[in-house]
Amino acid sequence: MATILRNVDLSVAAGESVGLFGANGAGKTTLLRVIGTLLRPSSGRALVLGADLDGWERFDIRPRLGLIGHTPALYPELSLLANLEFSARITGAPIEEAGRALEAVGLGAAAQRLAGEASFGMQRRVEFAREIMLSPDLLLLDEPHSALDPSAVELVEHIVAGVLERSGAVVLASHDVDRVASMVTRTAELTGGSLDA
Repeated sequence: MATILRNVDLSVAAGESVGLFGANGAGKTTLLRVIGTLLRPSSGRALVLGADLDGWERFDIRPRLGLIGHTPALYPELSLLANLEFSARITGAPIEEAGRALEAVGLGAAAQRLAGEASFGMQRRVEFAREIMLSPDLLLLDEPHSALDPSAVELVEHIVAGVLERSGAVVLASHDVDRVASMVTRTAELTGGSLDA
């Protein structure tokens, strides 16, 4: 089994937004998936929101995490609204916030469209709506500007600013330093799976 990440030491404080940079294949997505509790580290120690990611407590913090990955994580057979309502139910967020969140990202009129029939850009907007609705303590963004139309780009800045205003934290992975520079308080670079913070 190949080692993807090594010598990674990253601390992110409340109110901080960290830009995670590196070439394709450097390990950015893998690191976000570890922080987001989707992958367990094979060695070392990882604490996220006080939970040890090697133990069962990692499941307890999932409602406090937000993750927008490369591809939208939506149920294609559900409407855009139903996708958000499902997220609200499993996290304990108020159901009525789902419609308001869709309005906030400009998709109120498309609420009943099936996710599988929505464009990639619309699906990305639904993911932004989910994070607006859930108000995570830690937001993880993997190439968040990918496939966004120009009018949606400001949504990324809006969501990041909202998390930081609540004293949450953000880790934003990108290969485009210039595009995200205004949204991060500091940067870290992954090179060949090693982190230079």
